[in-house]
Amino acid sequence: MKTLYASIAAAVALSCALPAYAAPIPYSQPGTESTIQYNFTAAATGDVVAYFAGSNAANTNEIALLVNGVDTGRRGLNNHSSTYGAMLNFGMVNAGDSLVFKLVNVDLGSNVGPFYSDLTLNSDGRNHIYAANYGGDAFIPAGIAVGFEDLPNGGDFDYNDENFVFVNVANAAEVPEPASIALLLAGVAGIGASRRTKRARKA
Repeated sequence: MKTLYASIAAAVALSCALPAYAAPIPYSQPGTESTIQYNFTAAATGDVVAYFAGSNAANTNEIALLVNGVDTGRRGLNNHSSTYGAMLNFGMVNAGDSLVFKLVNVDLGSNVGPFYSDLTLNSDGRNHIYAANYGGDAFIPAGIAVGFEDLPNGGDFDYNDENFVFVNVANAAEVPEPASIALLLAGVAGIGASRRTKRARKA
């Protein structure tokens, strides 16, 4: 019995000693393709740094970066060998530079992907990322958390096959799908019509 208590005490002590960290921001609508078209830019002149934030993918993948449409030639953070918080410095960029993240499948090579944060570059025309602001933790600083789908046609759309946090990155635009834009315009038109009706009644 003493051995059992000692084992439990040791397990509790070990779990308390292990560092705690927040999970990347989860996608709120798993199974549904994200309708946001992301447009990332460099937030300031300086280095863009990627941090590995976890993976549940069977495929072996690495992350790369295009700056103003040109691949930096740096690729890494292999999801089967990187530890949480491991970093990859993509080097210097200028404030406002266009940034596109590129997920490369190492196992299947050119047969799958690559998949980009700019959905217009994806051969299947699907959105392979979800992104959100990330507040940081003990291992990864605050930045933009990006979750990838690494399978053709978007896989299961839970956007957690590969997770990274990128620092010195701004989300310059979130472009909703055309139906959302139409709904927004209809709402604005409705507000305008309501105001005109109220003015006419006062007159």
